[in-house]
Amino acid sequence: MRRLLSVLSAAGMILLVAGVAFAQMGGRGMGSGAMGSGMMGGGMGRSGQADEQATPQMTQERAGELAQQYAEQHLKGYTVERVLPFAGTRGTAYSVELKGPHGQVRTLHVNPWGDVVPFGASGRRPG
Repeated sequence: MRRLLSVLSAAGMILLVAGVAFAQMGGRGMGSGAMGSGMMGGGMGRSGQADEQATPQMTQERAGELAQQYAEQHLKGYTVERVLPFAGTRGTAYSVELKGPHGQVRTLHVNPWGDVVPFGASGRRPG
């Protein structure tokens, strides 16, 4: 009887430790990968229709305006020289080239939601 009780106690402890470990992993099972089921096309991810509605359509003109507003606030004397679209993760994003008062060039990225992010360091264009 004692032996049966000790075996059941050990099995219970193993199950308890396994349950805690599983809970700490966020409940991801085998086959779902490190990113969880949403990234693998599983049931918890958003549908394609919801993604289209959630992604705003940024225009080239609006990206230039947002970059100019950023420049006026953070980069005094810089003006928008050109706005170039590129394929972002969730839609079209824009790379905006700014020109400084002494020929410096800065690059900003504007994502589809209008977030402006500085890219790289200040420099001069060759040539």
